[in-house]
Amino acid sequence: MPKIELSRVKGDFGFEAKDENGHVVRMDSSPESGGWDFGVRPMQMLLMGLAGCSAIDVIAILKKQRQEIKNYKMIVNGEREAGKEPSLWKDINIEFHLYGNIDENKAIKAAELSLNKYCSVAATLDKAGAQIKWRVFVHSA
Repeated sequence: MPKIELSRVKGDFGFEAKDENGHVVRMDSSPESGGWDFGVRPMQMLLMGLAGCSAIDVIAILKKQRQEIKNYKMIVNGEREAGKEPSLWKDINIEFHLYGNIDENKAIKAAELSLNKYCSVAATLDKAGAQIKWRVFVHSA
């Protein structure tokens, strides 16, 4: 079972979370709520997790199809529920930007498979009620 250890290291809300392999991530609250801007906000970390999870899927699928991926970028933004506690992600928009000699239809299918079948983070956010919309852009290298 994966294990995460969280320690407070700066101010009231500056934390470092470490996994069982020693990888460290910094988190903090906003300065408006007493943080020091020491690290990522926990809710934004969910969007980062979504991007990382889906990126691994998309690249793995395209590599199996012998697509030449020279570079890869994603842009993820979201809107949270207003006036609610807890304030969940309501709408999430993803742009997949792939660079290289890549068949656009294969890239679209890879993104669809990731978000609708393989990515556990996407499934978790979906079950929490988030609407995930996405677009794929293939750029020549």
